[in-house]
Amino acid sequence: MDELNLKTLEQIPIPEGLEERLSAKIDEWETQPTTPSIPPRGEASNTPFRRSWRWVAAAACFALVFGVGYHLMNQEENTNLAEQDTYQDPVKAQQEAERALNMLAMNLNKGMGHLEKAKALSEKTEQSFYEKLKVMK
Repeated sequence: MDELNLKTLEQIPIPEGLEERLSAKIDEWETQPTTPSIPPRGEASNTPFRRSWRWVAAAACFALVFGVGYHLMNQEENTNLAEQDTYQDPVKAQQEAERALNMLAMNLNKGMGHLEKAKALSEKTEQSFYEKLKVMK
């Protein structure tokens, strides 16, 4: 197969002067500097585009500082609320805890029912798979 590709490649005509043009282009690339030229500091920094980015950066910093401060202020208020008891009456607190635990138990039982259905389906599929394997042997 490699011989076939080489034979086809050898049949393609090469344009005249291609080697000289490639050599000249490579020489041109070698003489060009590899790092881009950097304009003087004062020249490019006064463009309207760069000035607008400075304002955007300043606004973003302000928004960040404002957001962090706002979050910290709300966090202090939330910690003060969390320290208070939810129910002053112990009987009502017990009833609410029992209601929450009953709801958790019901949801857990629903999940276990779905799990049992999935397990039964998995066993049925596995049994069918093994029967098919036995038939193939």
